[in-house]
Amino acid sequence: MLIFSFGGRRLRAPDMLNQIRVDAYSDLSAIPPTLCEEMKALSDTIRERAFGLFQSRSGGDGSDVDDWLRAERDVIWSPPVELTENERDFRARIALPGFNEKDLKVTAAPESLIVEAEKTHTHDARTGGVLLCEFSDKRLFRRLEFPAPINVDKVTATLDRGILLVNAPKAAQTKQAKNAAAR
Repeated sequence: MLIFSFGGRRLRAPDMLNQIRVDAYSDLSAIPPTLCEEMKALSDTIRERAFGLFQSRSGGDGSDVDDWLRAERDVIWSPPVELTENERDFRARIALPGFNEKDLKVTAAPESLIVEAEKTHTHDARTGGVLLCEFSDKRLFRRLEFPAPINVDKVTATLDRGILLVNAPKAAQTKQAKNAAAR
């Protein structure tokens, strides 16, 4: 790994970062049906889990939202995210420890970004018996909404030491939109 020093900070050379392919869809109707089907299947799984939680506590009023939120946490892992904006672009930093670039799928749509990943955990029987294991399978499906359209063809994503870095340049505004915003 090539590391260089800049102002007392050690940095990795940019070409050493792990590039992630970004699937870009400027037209929402062009998004593959498989992605839509996967979102529906996740929603169905969450709904079934929430109903199971509701039934396990013998129903009743007042905890429906808690059941739904717990079901979401049980089905989908939601990592910490930082989303920032400047005049030119949006930048997202998503903590994904234990994932590598082959585990990740990034999809850019005009006003959103979808990050998907899946990781399974197994034990190596050759290393002896497991006394404690807190590792688990992880299923990530995270959608980030942007307050303004992005240029989906220029979105880039890299993975560096367990942090997914996404740069999403804002779409160029038309003259009419700039004039309306200035008013």
